[in-house]
Amino acid sequence: MSGLRLTLNGVYHAYRDLTVLDNIDLTAEPGEVLVLVGPSGCGKSTLLGIIGGLLAPSAGSVTVSGEVADDCLNPLTYVFQDFSLLPWRGVAGNIELVLESRLPRAARLERVAEVLALTGLTAFADAWPRQLSGGMRQRVGIARALAVRPACLLMDEPLSALDAQTRDLLLDEFSSIIARAGTTTIYVTHNLSEAVRLGQQIVVLSRRPGRVRAVIRIDRPLAGRGARDPDLLAIEENLWRMIRDDAVAAERERIDAPA
Repeated sequence: MSGLRLTLNGVYHAYRDLTVLDNIDLTAEPGEVLVLVGPSGCGKSTLLGIIGGLLAPSAGSVTVSGEVADDCLNPLTYVFQDFSLLPWRGVAGNIELVLESRLPRAARLERVAEVLALTGLTAFADAWPRQLSGGMRQRVGIARALAVRPACLLMDEPLSALDAQTRDLLLDEFSSIIARAGTTTIYVTHNLSEAVRLGQQIVVLSRRPGRVRAVIRIDRPLAGRGARDPDLLAIEENLWRMIRDDAVAAERERIDAPA
């Protein structure tokens, strides 16, 4: 898979009189994992929607450059919190769904087998979604996204619906999957442990209106980043110091808001 370069210049967005994002300048290099973090309500998901073309910014621009491989069926592909699996289809059938009407059957089966192997799901190809744990279902969602061989993967808190233990176990596998896929990834999370385990570039947004407060780069391979790695824990603590006051203020604002 090939990755795209995404460049944001002066992105500004408002809902009527409410400014959500202000003067966002970012660049995600091909194959890079860029993580967006910040307090609740800072505009992370709105920015992801603008990057993915679901929203048009009120001002500014998003430029996509680079070559897309011939076998790419969808250059920008989303993975959301909700697994969105069809209960009447097995694992392989759910993945094949995004390929139907786009590839002949033999090519579909080959590609499904490829992503099942990539995500460690080969033995579960015939399982029904109801038979899988939350972590396994999310892996199916990731496999389905990768089946179209995207040039950019847009992920909106994909692990937030999982319990802490499952999330931590899945992070090891997740980082390996992303590294092997080699696609540019924009990852939104409120979880700072996820950010340091997966991010090569971590962008910290301020409380609304969201502005780029800091950019932290971690020049280490994703493989081998452990949950108790002291260097990563130090970066995580630094991130928390940066956003703590904004996070407290955002929480108070939500509590004080009229019902």
